[in-house]
Formats: sequence, structure tokens, C-alpha cells
Amino acid sequence: MSTAHLSCPVELSTDVAIVGAGPVGLMIANYLGQCGVNVTLVEKLDSLIDYPRAIGLDDESLRTFQAVGLAENVLPHTTPWHAMRFMTPKGRCFADIQPKTDEFGWSRRNAFIQPLADRVLFEGLARFDTVKVLFSRELEGFEQSDSGVQLTLKGADGRRECLKAQYLIGCDGGNSLVRRSLNISFEGKTAPNQWIVVDIANDPLSTPHVYLCCDPVRPYVSAALPHGVRRFEFMVMPGETEAELSQPENLRKLLAKVLPDPDRIELIRSRVYTHNARLAGRFREGRVLLAGDAAHIMPVWQGQGYNSGMRDASNLAWKLSRVIKGLAHDRLLDSYELERRDHAKAMIDLSVLAGHVLAPPKRWQGTLRDGVSWLLNYVPPIKRYFVEMRFKPMPQYTRGALIVPSEKGSPVGKMFIQPQVLTDAGITVLLDEVIGENFAIIGWGCDPTWGLSAAQMAHWQALGTRFIQVLPDVQLKAPSDAHHEVVRVGDSSGRLREWFARGSSSIALLRPDRFLAGLATPQTLGSVCDELALALSAQQLVSLTPVVSKVA
Repeated sequence: MSTAHLSCPVELSTDVAIVGAGPVGLMIANYLGQCGVNVTLVEKLDSLIDYPRAIGLDDESLRTFQAVGLAENVLPHTTPWHAMRFMTPKGRCFADIQPKTDEFGWSRRNAFIQPLADRVLFEGLARFDTVKVLFSRELEGFEQSDSGVQLTLKGADGRRECLKAQYLIGCDGGNSLVRRSLNISFEGKTAPNQWIVVDIANDPLSTPHVYLCCDPVRPYVSAALPHGVRRFEFMVMPGETEAELSQPENLRKLLAKVLPDPDRIELIRSRVYTHNARLAGRFREGRVLLAGDAAHIMPVWQGQGYNSGMRDASNLAWKLSRVIKGLAHDRLLDSYELERRDHAKAMIDLSVLAGHVLAPPKRWQGTLRDGVSWLLNYVPPIKRYFVEMRFKPMPQYTRGALIVPSEKGSPVGKMFIQPQVLTDAGITVLLDEVIGENFAIIGWGCDPTWGLSAAQMAHWQALGTRFIQVLPDVQLKAPSDAHHEVVRVGDSSGRLREWFARGSSSIALLRPDRFLAGLATPQTLGSVCDELALALSAQQLVSLTPVVSKVA
């Protein structure tokens, strides 16, 4: 999009420009700021959005908050182990989803208050001198060249500024100007029915969890949120308008369906939403990338819109930081779309399916759903499938910045587990606290540097790599004979031993987003690291695979 005709009396520069101070833009800015990258975050509003939107936070997203050092700050605004219950019109629960697994270190499902979580992210930026936030700046246009992107911004007073950046990330929502300016398609469907969302303070029910009530007359949702907030969502029926439903007498009629006394409430606000299922045709155009709702939007029924955006942020930020620092080639950014687009589509499809379960397009489908669900509740494997959320497609990358596995069932491309470990100092922490923002080469029982030459060690250290030796915790009391760069941790829970015992490899190569990029043994580590270096599009290694001999 050309902006050359607009005059800019003020010129600014940065490494990365992010348009949109929503949760995805804020998370990317926190990660890049943590890495010392210069970031300018541009927001057309004069402050953060303060009304509730998303209400579900996955364990993967909490792990992303942890990666930028803000997990403990956001936890007070969450309710862990939040169950999701699908109810028939007669009040029978036919799907009780309350997974108790915590393989990534956090509760699988959490309710949360989004404005407070966004505030945590925004306040986290104050830690970084390299991050600047510009409120009340509207993006008028941008143009890109081989060397960078130039944005034209207009302030509330009408004054224009030019912002020059190496890269631009569009996090500006479903109506993204960045995406539209690039003529990138946004294909999908809009749901035929809207929904009105009503948020109430001092929860008049105070029952825990979230209930999706499959009422054929008017489906609705009742959700308990932190800090005594209750959310109701009602389907807007044909012919109804937001203005009509927002009238006190009509709002009272809706709430009378779910509350014994609809007059005694403390209304926070009500809003009407349209549910869309859309996916951008591509996530990258030269030096411009799309993330969050600018790249994909989905119905709310599985709470995956926010969490998919967090996955984008986690995937993109570490790659962009390495490119900006000259530690990886620009082509590494191509792997962002390769890895994220297919999974985003899978989450869109799941969300659409959940919406059809809640409000089937045809009445007979609801009757069939209720009958089949009653029967399936008595089949233990199927019941576990729903209760443990095994239906949720977890990301597994089969191409991109990893060593593509040749064997079926390989864990490569999946997120690595995060158990509690014991440090040499005798402190119990989650595994990621040992890794930090870095790559990690983790060896069970062995020295994870044994198969590397000095040149390879230097390369992986330059990329930012933690070399971690995992031992049974009782062995931490013995002196270490590992390389001085190796950090030892004790596997006090036994989960890491169990993980490594499932396969034939004793060394795991982790990316900064905690996805498993490759597997090795001490004797194959050198060649695997060379292969991974090429897959990461980093500077090509030449003749670095060593011939190793080690005598006890």
C-alpha cells in the first residue's frame, strides 16, 4: 500500500512495528522486548480495550505467559480446572469436559478476565527500554521494500508520523487494514445467528464452571468467571436487533430464563457479537506478517480464538528475534505460516462443530444429539475422549523449523512436557524456568554436549541454547563430570524418565517455543544438530560434524 504522497514531519524508526495493542500484539512485544529487540507498538485507540471478550485460557497460553515472565501476574485473574458442561434442554449433562492433565505445567482449562490479562501484558512492557507504545495512532498506510517497511501514522490531532521498521506485524483484528492493504483473502463463513453477551458483577448464581445449554428455543451459555463475574450468552433470534435486546425490559426477559430474580443484578455491559469462521489466504507477504484475528477468526465455543493468537505469538516471536539479531536467515519466517495455518484451520473447524452441537441447524439434529450422547456416556473410552479433551487437535508440526520425522508416531513437532524439576541449588521449579527464552538440548542421564565439536558448541551458544542434563534427583548429590556449560536438573516426578522411555532417543532438541525440533543419541547428536541448523534456516554449517572418542 503506497503512502509516498503523505508528508511526515516526524520520522521514527524501530526494528519491529506491531499494529494493534490487543493480546497478541502485546505478547509479541513482550517476547521481543525480553530479547532486546526494538519494538514500536501502534494502537489507534487511546487506551486498551476494557470490556470482556475471551473467557478461556489454555495451558499452552499460560506457558506463553510464563515464557515472558508474567505467569504469576496473570494467575490471580484466572480460575483453574474450569469445566465445560453441555446440557440438554431438560438439564441433563451429556458432555462434562474437565481434563485434569497438566503435562505442560499448568491447568488445561482456565477461565479468565481478558482485560486484566491484557493489562498484565501491557504493564510488562515497562520492563523493556527497547519497547515503545504509541496510543491514538491510526495506521493510514504502509509500503515495503527489500530493506524494510515504512508506515504512515495519524495522531488524534491530525499530525502525521513516519515509522520505519525492518518488519511489520499486523495484529489489528478481523477487519485488519494490514491484511486488506495487501489484498490477502479472508475466506470462510459468517454464522447466520448473532449472540448477545451479558456480563454481570457479583455473580447472582455463583455456581462454578461453564454451562452450554442446548435449548432448541433459545440456546444459551452460563459461565462463572473470576472476581465474581457471571457471563450469559443468548442466541439472537431472527428479526431481533441489538438495540431491542439491550432495552431493560427485553434484557430482563432473557435473564428471567436463567435467574430467579432478573431485576436484582449489577450489569457490567451487554454486547451483540457475530461469529465468524475465516482464515487468511497467507500469513506473510514479504516483510509483513499477520497474527491473531488478522490471520484467523473463529466462533467462541471452544475458547480457541484467544489461544490460537497466543500460539501465533509464541511461534512467530522467537523466529523474528533471531532474524533481527542476524542469527537466522529471513527465510526462517516462512516456517511461521507453514506451521501455524493448518492448525488454525483445525481449531476453526472444531469451534464450528462445537457451535453445531450447542445450536444444531435443524431441530431433528438436536434430538439425535441428545439420544446418541446419552448412549455414548456409557462407553468409557468415548467418555474419556470428551472428558480429557482428546478431541482438541494439539499442534504437531510436520514441516517447518524442525527435523521432519520419518517414523510414524514420532513426538517431533509436538510441544514438549513441562514437569517440576529439582535444581542443583535444591529448588523445585518448572522446567521452562531452567530453559528461559532459549533453545534447549536436553539429555537423559548423558552429557548433552558430548557429541558436539567446539564449532558446533559455539554455533548453538550463539543461537542461545541451554544444555541440560536430566538425572534421577538423588544423583544431584554426586559430583558432575559434564561440560561446564551443562545445567543439571533432577527428575523428581519421574515424568521426564517416562517420556524418554517411550522412544529410543536420549536427547531432545527444543525450540524456544518449547516444540520438539529433533531427537538424537549422544553418537548422532552432531549430525542431528547440523540438520536442524539447516532446517532453522540459520547460517549453514560446514564440516562441523565431529568424530568423537571419549575414554573413561
